[in-house]
Amino acid sequence: MDTILSILRYIALDMSQSEKKLNLSEWLAWMEQCHPSEIELGLDRIKQVAEKLAIDFTGSTVVTVAGTNGKGSTVSYISNIYLKAGYSVGSFTSPHFIEYNERVRLNGVNASDELLCRAFEKIDKARGQIPLTYFEFGTLAALVIFSETKPDLVLLEVGLGGRLDAVNIIDADISVVTTVALDHTDWLGDDRDVIGYEKAGIFRSGKPAICGDLDPPYTVAEHAENIGAQLLQAGNSFSFSEAGNHWHWSGKTAQGQSANIDNIPMPQLPLQNASTALQVCQFIDLDVSEEQLRDGVGTASLTGRMQQIEQDGIQYWLDVAHNPEAAELLQKRVAELSGSKILVLGMLADKDCQQVIQLLEPVFDQIYLVSLNVPRGQTSEQLQAMFTDQAKVQSVASVATVIDSIKNNHNAAENVIIAGSFYTVADALTALTEGP
Repeated sequence: MDTILSILRYIALDMSQSEKKLNLSEWLAWMEQCHPSEIELGLDRIKQVAEKLAIDFTGSTVVTVAGTNGKGSTVSYISNIYLKAGYSVGSFTSPHFIEYNERVRLNGVNASDELLCRAFEKIDKARGQIPLTYFEFGTLAALVIFSETKPDLVLLEVGLGGRLDAVNIIDADISVVTTVALDHTDWLGDDRDVIGYEKAGIFRSGKPAICGDLDPPYTVAEHAENIGAQLLQAGNSFSFSEAGNHWHWSGKTAQGQSANIDNIPMPQLPLQNASTALQVCQFIDLDVSEEQLRDGVGTASLTGRMQQIEQDGIQYWLDVAHNPEAAELLQKRVAELSGSKILVLGMLADKDCQQVIQLLEPVFDQIYLVSLNVPRGQTSEQLQAMFTDQAKVQSVASVATVIDSIKNNHNAAENVIIAGSFYTVADALTALTEGP
């Protein structure tokens, strides 16, 4: 009965919105309701619409990035390098923190409401009666915008998996799998071998396929070999080594020769992803100097990934860290901080909350838990039950509440880490930027 009602609701909504002049918030509200399911993996429907839109990336180099963790930072590294070198760059990422416009960026600037609305109108006219999910609409909007603006470089971040993700309708010039870990198991399976195959589904025959995972499941290399993709594997084809405040990278050029870059500044984002990004750059047919590569890596940043905000002498660190692999990296970064360490944690119920907590609990002095009042949100009480040291754990009403409390009652030398979900970090960004 619920399925029938959803379909009937969709039919009722399925009056062409392109005949009306909707603003961006109206488009997004309609898109959320216009498909019976939040996620429907598969490429048949979106391919039909894309063909009608005549999307064309002639003149642009396209890089598609998949992976459990590290997609956003890898895109950020590559984008920053080529923007600093003077090239035009379009990037599509998800999800967003505050504004939907964050998902589509041209030359480092969020797409305007007008540009997005025009793209949505074109998609709605082209789709006819073909149903599209919210993410499929957004993916097509980015593709339409990049097809029309023709940036030198287009960076496409996979939303979920790879093989059946909407982004995979585009044949990328270079494909990247950053890491492979257990996440989104309801959709991708609970086995790394299966997930590796799904992510490797973005590889293309005869094209470079770059894997940044130091210990990937065998299915990644197996799929690359089966389709004739040119696999470059971290730890084999490319690697890095640290040397004080700098690091060294070694890899392969597009011609198969050895490449080395010395004295690269230590980045703010994960070093392994910087190494992967530099290998990708070897195959992008746009000239950049070693100095531009160093500068681009050294200055790259990303919202919600060890993002530092200082207010009233308090250091706030915002890091999504919503799965065990990301939590392990955060644990190591936090252990290096001096002074007292406070964690503000809110998570979704379909994440591996227990393992994330096991990794983070030992390195914090005080922990505040918030409930996420969103679909799939975990309550603070449910999270609290997973901690072993209840004495340092406290449930609070919201992220804003705990930030206000810290401002009013704590010493200015403390580190406050806010993590666990994009929603948690988005709430923190709002609380920290809207002022007193």
